[in-house]
This record gives sequence, structure tokens and C-alpha cells, in this order.
Amino acid sequence: MNMKRMRGRGGHRQGGGGGGGGGGQFRQSNPNHQPMNRNHVFDSNGPDMRLRGTAQQLFEKYLQLGRDATGSGDRVMAESYFQHAEHYFRILNAMAQAAQQSQAQQQARRQQNQEAGEQAEGAEGEAQPAGGAEVVTQQTNYQQDASEDQPQAAVQ
Repeated sequence: MNMKRMRGRGGHRQGGGGGGGGGGQFRQSNPNHQPMNRNHVFDSNGPDMRLRGTAQQLFEKYLQLGRDATGSGDRVMAESYFQHAEHYFRILNAMAQAAQQSQAQQQARRQQNQEAGEQAEGAEGEAQPAGGAEVVTQQTNYQQDASEDQPQAAVQ
């Protein structure tokens, strides 16, 4: 194995896969793994050059290179560029899908928390009038008891 080749591969990244900047990020083998955000920068080894950018930028760049190659008559190179563009298009779709699932999960959690809070408030709201009435009754009884303890002559 050639160690020079392995140095630049980013062996410290989990799920790395080389050319696409870690192509295994969306395989969800680890359920706790956070998917990349849309600002993640990829290092792409294209057919004839190396490019760097976000998935959106690389998709647009390879699409444009494919159009240019088609215009110049190089159908093989155009197909290669379009395949690279398709790869980044799939990454964009995977990121959008992951973001959508994350939003749905967050919304479900918020709704559950809100419902739990409303149930707790409802239980407290029912308990408060009964407790409040008892306190008022006790205060009233105490005041009555205090007036009974006072001598009659002092009250008049």
C-alpha cells in the first residue's frame, strides 16, 4: 500500500470515501450520526481536474463543464462531467431529505412537549381552585376563631 497516497485522504474522518469528500455520510449505519449541512465543502477529483466547493457549487460546475464539452463535441468527457454532476445532485437530494426528516422530528417533539405542558397546566389548574378554596376557608375559620378568643368587652 502506498503511504503517500493515503496521507491526503483524510483518514481522521469517519465514513470517508475519498473522491467525493467522504461519500459514506448518508448511509446512516450509525443512527446517531449527524448528516452534513448544505455548507459542507467537498474536495472532488474530477475526470481531468480537482475541484473544491459545496455540493451545489460542484453540481453547477460539473453541469456547466458537461455543457461545454458537449458544445465542443467531446461526448465522452461530457458524459463523465454529467455523471459527476448527477453524483452531487444525489448528495443535494439526500441532504434535503435528511433536513426534512429532521424538521419533522423536531416538530413532532415540539408538539409532544406542548401537549404535555398543556396537560400539566390543566392538572394544575384543576388543583388550584380546590387548594385556593381550602386556604380561604382556613383563613376565614382562623379569623372567626380569633374573634371568638377576644373578650366581648374589647370588641365593643
